Amino acid sequence: MPTAPGDRRIKKVVLAYSGGLDTSVILRWLQTTYGCEVVTFTADLGQGEELDPARKKAEMFGVKEIFVEDLRETFVKDFVFPMFRANTLYEGQYLLGTSIARPLIAQRQIEIAEAVGADAVAHGATGKGNDQVRFELAYYALKPDITVIAPWREWDLTSRTRLLAFAEEHQIPVTKDKRGEAPFSVDANLLHSSSEGKLLEDPSQAPEEIVFQRTISPEDAPDVATEITIDFVSGDPVAINGVALSPASLLTKLNELGKANGIGRLDLVENRFVGMKSRGIYETPGGTILLAAHRAIESITLDREAMHLKDSLMPRYAEIIYNGFWFSPERRMLQALIDASQNSVTGRVRLKLYKGNVICVGRESPHSLYDTRVVTFEDDQGAYNQQDAQGFIKLNALRLRLGSQIGRRGGSL
Repeated sequence: MPTAPGDRRIKKVVLAYSGGLDTSVILRWLQTTYGCEVVTFTADLGQGEELDPARKKAEMFGVKEIFVEDLRETFVKDFVFPMFRANTLYEGQYLLGTSIARPLIAQRQIEIAEAVGADAVAHGATGKGNDQVRFELAYYALKPDITVIAPWREWDLTSRTRLLAFAEEHQIPVTKDKRGEAPFSVDANLLHSSSEGKLLEDPSQAPEEIVFQRTISPEDAPDVATEITIDFVSGDPVAINGVALSPASLLTKLNELGKANGIGRLDLVENRFVGMKSRGIYETPGGTILLAAHRAIESITLDREAMHLKDSLMPRYAEIIYNGFWFSPERRMLQALIDASQNSVTGRVRLKLYKGNVICVGRESPHSLYDTRVVTFEDDQGAYNQQDAQGFIKLNALRLRLGSQIGRRGGSL
């Protein structure tokens, strides 16, 4: 029987449990392999699935402590919104829908482990993906002495056939659609859905329409634009069309608007932290709208150098989240800087949603730095002296002129 490091026997483990085939097999495997008590934790992050079956399955396996929790508001308020304050995109495109969900699940797992006296936690991430890294980095950051069990790196159930055989041997219900190879795998939460593998592994082939679950095709979207307003307070969205909404309700509404207008599809080949490239199909309808709106309100409320500094740090911040370092000191440091930049990011953005596009058509703020007296082509009444530009240009041209002179004399630049 396997033991924890130091020959310490595992007595109780908290499993991140979806109720699907894989985690059901993991639950029974933990019970039979480690002979330990298993506590299940199922998080509702807005994945759009009924969670009561997960509770019933856990009960069927004799699990005595079952946690099924609605974390949608916490997910959006404490994880999604802070990330969006930075306009975060991994490799210039990906809105990090999977990455940002993992630290919350891990955090709650550790809290439950401490509450029930568990000495281990377990997850169902495979040994090829990023999620194993994200979960385990979070576990160790929050509870350094925790024991982590990663079944996909330990067991010999290395094929679908062996997995199904184990399920049948241990009376684990297997639905008909699980007996054949799934055409692709899906991960979903309130921010996005992600599809990858099998049918989607050839990046030269366009995804079939059956892959898309959160959006209609842009070609099928209405021929008339949908116009909306989004209100921001200190960098976070608080209302749509003047109606105040909670964080989760607001993102839900944006998802509905994005879906109806074919917004938020992405076909991406990305660089995984573990070293390989992978192809994923992402749908982030509400997040795509939110990103455009947030950039629009920042455009009139942020100082130029503050905005440029923030934009220069964003790729590093995105990489930190993608790689699983949400609870790292460097992420917290960057978050403090990002949050400080948002004090004046308050106002209203007007958008048109049309056939996959998010078009900003207006923005206003009580803290706007946009001054018509300065930018006008009409008489500016002395607000800007155009003659000042001459010295400004000459000073900035000085190094270019000196470099050119050296070059003409045969020197290096």
